Amino acid sequence: MTLSPGNTELSAAPRDVDVEAQQAPADVVATGLTAAGGGPAVLPLADDRVPQQLGLVHRSNTGGSQVPLDPNAKSNGGSEKPADSDGGSEEPEIAEASYFDIMKYFGILGWTAFGGPAAHIAMFQKLFVDKLRWCTYLVFTELLMLGQCMPGPTSTQMGFALGVLKKGLSGGLLSGVLFQGPGFLILAILGWVASKVLDKPPEWLLSVVSGLAAAGVALVASAAMGLVKNICKDRLAQVLCTGAAVVAYYYPKPWTFPSLIVIGGLVTLVFKRKEVVKVSDLNAGVNKLGFNKVGGGILLASWIVVLVVVVVLAGRIDYADAKELHWFATFYRTGSVIFGGGQVVLPMLYNDMVDRVCTTIPANGTTPAIEDCKDSPDSWMSTEQFNAGLALAQAMPGPLFNFAAYLGAVIAQNAGVNAIIGVLLCWVGLFAPGIIIIFGILPFWGTFRRFQVYRHALPGLNSAAVGLIVASVFQLTFSALDVSPHPITSVCVGILAYGATDVLAVPAPIVVLGGGVIGVIAWAADMK
Repeated sequence: MTLSPGNTELSAAPRDVDVEAQQAPADVVATGLTAAGGGPAVLPLADDRVPQQLGLVHRSNTGGSQVPLDPNAKSNGGSEKPADSDGGSEEPEIAEASYFDIMKYFGILGWTAFGGPAAHIAMFQKLFVDKLRWCTYLVFTELLMLGQCMPGPTSTQMGFALGVLKKGLSGGLLSGVLFQGPGFLILAILGWVASKVLDKPPEWLLSVVSGLAAAGVALVASAAMGLVKNICKDRLAQVLCTGAAVVAYYYPKPWTFPSLIVIGGLVTLVFKRKEVVKVSDLNAGVNKLGFNKVGGGILLASWIVVLVVVVVLAGRIDYADAKELHWFATFYRTGSVIFGGGQVVLPMLYNDMVDRVCTTIPANGTTPAIEDCKDSPDSWMSTEQFNAGLALAQAMPGPLFNFAAYLGAVIAQNAGVNAIIGVLLCWVGLFAPGIIIIFGILPFWGTFRRFQVYRHALPGLNSAAVGLIVASVFQLTFSALDVSPHPITSVCVGILAYGATDVLAVPAPIVVLGGGVIGVIAWAADMK
């Protein structure tokens, strides 16, 4: 389209779509632009929350291409000048961040990010996208999609990636360590205590967890609504989002999540194949990464090599002869194959820690006989120790994968090994694959996100990723009610938390902490 000087007459142009421009503000009155009747021209745009200094984009009613307009244009009789049509439209302005900013915000999140991985993603969105504008909705959702498609803890990978976007490799390491550090330290200490004195979680702790969970679900619901509004704008995207949510809820297997994202991308790749997508300078900060594609390739190769080596060695060496190797191999293998985050990893960890299957060789033959070793001396820990640690981990800030620090301390103490050794081996083993993968993939993402094939697939990839968040709202809601000692109170906490977040704009950490306080009150008052 072109804008004729002196009026708002529009003419059709080839159907080029600038995906970044679709995040410009909505219903903005552009001063100096006159409609046919002489009044101000109201430009229907995409998001009414973006500050007015951002570039304005006019859309035709037929859904054609978009013309970026100068937001500072003056009323000079119609001499407004269109932006350079070859450079794409202006992307919403991205705020810079210093190392101090990363320390400040991730330091706070490390101590207040309760509620599990989905709630953490909601906090990231509200803080770094809505408030601080460290990245656009599109970039944020791409990172979410990448995390869902790759093994490892999604919220942890996003925490590292957000730091990378602002300050490269060093920024990513700083944000990741600050986000994980507090929960890691607390759970490592509690694991050492639990191996000696703790048999089952106290009732007040279960009540705290129920309050935190209810508030966390409210944050996830609020984030899901925001993502649907900003990412799933056309009917095809909304259909893909809904379909992905239904399938993910009905069949929540680890491989379901990446499969749904790939299918969503293939659908829009077909339906949008004729569109020519013009991509402006994204200014996402990926070029600040401390290494290039060669370094990324080396990281990805090292992840595979370590996986193969530790699995093979653990299979050939008896547990009694190399306990530490078996611990690291178990957690590294789990971290390398798990999709979907902390909630999905729990049954795998339980099978490896408690409900172990052992093999014995009968005296009269060579065929191994399988026997259940649950809670036997051959198990690495008891059911009570595992359940107590799970309740503690859910009540702690930061990633649920920090549960590995607790498990490592208990396993080592039960085996007569120094607790620090167990903590480090298990925690590093579970986290390392996901961290290596996100650092290894980011240099390639900075390039392939500009390819036409990727841009055509991107709406479907992102819509399916948002659908997984929508599904998690329902999954978390019903699971929280099942384990809550005060289910009706938990529902009320969720309603209050949603209102506080969406209506009153109370900071997410305060909302979650408030849920935990109400949980304690519910325990003390014996509420229903």
